[in-house]
Amino acid sequence: MDDRVAGALSLPDDWPAHPDLSLALNRMGSFDWDLDSGLMHMDEPALDVFDLGVDEYDDRPESLADRVPAEEGTRLDALVSQALKSGRDTYGAYFRRKRRDGSLRWTHTQGFIRRDAEGRPRRIIGIVRDATQELADSVTRRTIDEERRRRTSLVQSTTAALAHARTVKDVTDVLKNSQGLAHLGATSLVMGLLEGTRIHLVADGPEGAYVAGTRYTRVDEAYPMGEVIRTLKPRFIESAEDFATSYPILWPHISHLGITAAAYLPLIAQARPIGALGLLYGGKAGFSGDERNLLVALGSSIAQSLQRAMLYEQEHDLAEGLQQAMLPRRIPEVAGAQVAVRYRSARLGQDIGGDWYDIIPLPGGRVGAVIGDVQGHDTHAAAVMGQLRIVLRAYAAEGHRPSTVMARASVFLHELDTDRFATCSYAEVDPVTGVVQLVRAGHVDPLVRNVDGSCRKLPSEGGLPLGLSAEFGQLDYPVSTIDLDPGQTMILYTDGLVELPGADFDEGMRLLETLVREGPQDLQRLADRLCEVVDERGGQDDVAVLLLRRDAAHAPHPGGRLQQHVSQNDPEALTSCRHMIRTAVRAWGARERADEVELAADELITNALMHTDGGAIVTIRVLTGPGRRLRVDVEDRSSALPRRRDAGESGVSGRGLMLVDLLADDWGVEARGSGKCVWCEFGIGERD
Repeated sequence: MDDRVAGALSLPDDWPAHPDLSLALNRMGSFDWDLDSGLMHMDEPALDVFDLGVDEYDDRPESLADRVPAEEGTRLDALVSQALKSGRDTYGAYFRRKRRDGSLRWTHTQGFIRRDAEGRPRRIIGIVRDATQELADSVTRRTIDEERRRRTSLVQSTTAALAHARTVKDVTDVLKNSQGLAHLGATSLVMGLLEGTRIHLVADGPEGAYVAGTRYTRVDEAYPMGEVIRTLKPRFIESAEDFATSYPILWPHISHLGITAAAYLPLIAQARPIGALGLLYGGKAGFSGDERNLLVALGSSIAQSLQRAMLYEQEHDLAEGLQQAMLPRRIPEVAGAQVAVRYRSARLGQDIGGDWYDIIPLPGGRVGAVIGDVQGHDTHAAAVMGQLRIVLRAYAAEGHRPSTVMARASVFLHELDTDRFATCSYAEVDPVTGVVQLVRAGHVDPLVRNVDGSCRKLPSEGGLPLGLSAEFGQLDYPVSTIDLDPGQTMILYTDGLVELPGADFDEGMRLLETLVREGPQDLQRLADRLCEVVDERGGQDDVAVLLLRRDAAHAPHPGGRLQQHVSQNDPEALTSCRHMIRTAVRAWGARERADEVELAADELITNALMHTDGGAIVTIRVLTGPGRRLRVDVEDRSSALPRRRDAGESGVSGRGLMLVDLLADDWGVEARGSGKCVWCEFGIGERD
């Protein structure tokens, strides 16, 4: 077994248990089954019982499937599950195993169940031994054979298999692959579900048995399924002649199948018909009383499973439709970026999660990218998700900073009449400059995929989940500023994407990073691939994914302009504006003057914020014409003109305009309606 896998699964310190020497002397093998990881260690004597070499077994119980017949495996699984659920500490069973040459031999196993302080089963330690000789020609053997025949009878085995069926397709698959039906000698089957006054054929087999024109038939037509639904009584057809006489319309289409008998059973649940099942036989003449009783019981079992599956599908479709209705119907196109979103349902009954994504258009060409997950898996979680998505979108659209958006959303959730909390990541992205302001509320860190395919995590400090931060009065959400280069992709996702059954979170993150590195370059295909892998490994949680890639060809260009509003008492806005200026200056080919431009602009912005009543609007652009120039405009709502003044030897203010005068090639003041604009210009060389 791979040591890395074992380490990641956090196995018990004393795993595997060391068997007593007396076991080997008595030709007994031992096993140690860790229920949390699913790994089951078997020593060499135990592997000898199953006719396996050490290199043929990987510590996973599934590796024994070829050595244990399917019906025996089903019986063993049921026995162990019952022991775990009932609170017992031990169990024992006889079962048959298949050796390498195909012969069957009897095996005996005993297991001791270890539970934690709360009574939850954590581990099973036990023995296995060959019991063929012990059971040969003995009363025990006959008793066990009788018990086995009873347990693996048609109704019992089919019912056990149907217990795991969730959908109508699962039910039909069980019937078409059932060992019990083959044992009865049925050559083919048909099954139809009642839809109003019609019967919808949902299963038929084998290949070539389908009769054209019978996919939908009316209940009142002269077909056997219609008859048993109308009368609510089974119809046993004793011979080919009986079939041809009773159903002359159907018989010519199936006579080539060699059918000599048939049994059609009404599928009745809660005293009303939901469909019909037909079993067709070749080489059989008539049905005994026991066979008829057996088939009637089979029909009852199938009807219950079908009703449960149909109810499951209806409830899940309703719940999933509710959640889909609360997700954005349309993702807006983002100038300068590509976006791909996906939502994958866990398909766990009617339970649905509170996972959501959103793309929010913001002023100035910016966009808000949201991913979140409300606690719980029910319609209440989906309802809370819908309300939270709407208010978060509203706060962002009002122009609040990312930290303010998150804090207000947390207060809203706390004041909502619910005990749920939510994790969330909100990223405000400027596709032109590539500046990303990221805020996390207890959510998983996003990833960034580089142009060359390499992948890295974007760690950020983050804060408490929404709802909890308001409850504990910790509403300060730190903002991480990130540069997203042209061609880079930011990946936001919910934890269902990295949760692996039987593995820890770090292992799931490593797998995700590998998938992102090796995934297709196309953004939509990459999003599809991430969700496909969740399905392949049996993920049990909902998944939401949002991928945003900055276009490689979309960057600040001469002749265009960038603009941002900076509010008073908002240091985050000032930091973001500095970042915008620095990024734009470098992108416009004036890297050598980036520090001068940033410092001069900072002085003008600071003056506007300190000496006026409102905020400032900052605009940066390149003026084309003879001699390229870069211009910074800072507008405010005050008509009072700035003036230079001497700061003195020990002064800490008064130096702003002096610095601007020294750094800039030119500067000045222009009247703008009820306010003014202070500007400065810098000569920059021709762009390469």
